[in-house]
Amino acid sequence: MATAEITVLPIGREGASVGDVLVRIRRHLEGQDLVDFEMNPMGTALEGEVEDILALTGELHAIPFEDDIPRVYTVLKIDQRTDKQQTLRSKLASVTEPD
Repeated sequence: MATAEITVLPIGREGASVGDVLVRIRRHLEGQDLVDFEMNPMGTALEGEVEDILALTGELHAIPFEDDIPRVYTVLKIDQRTDKQQTLRSKLASVTEPD
């Protein structure tokens, strides 16, 4: 199991808003069941097997191109541990819950 954070940025379109692209990305995320996700104001947290996260990243990266956006910049950070099981919730709990 791994956790990750992804940000997909469409570049080269008119205007600064990317909300319409993010709506399409969210729908795609909701339509799959291999990777858990939580969208936040600056990106999307992912939880699943590394192979599934990487495959999903390719799918999400392709979405803006479907709208003829000429350039897409995607940032992916992956955190995987082999010494213990870690989830998005356990990572958050480790810094928010008292010892």
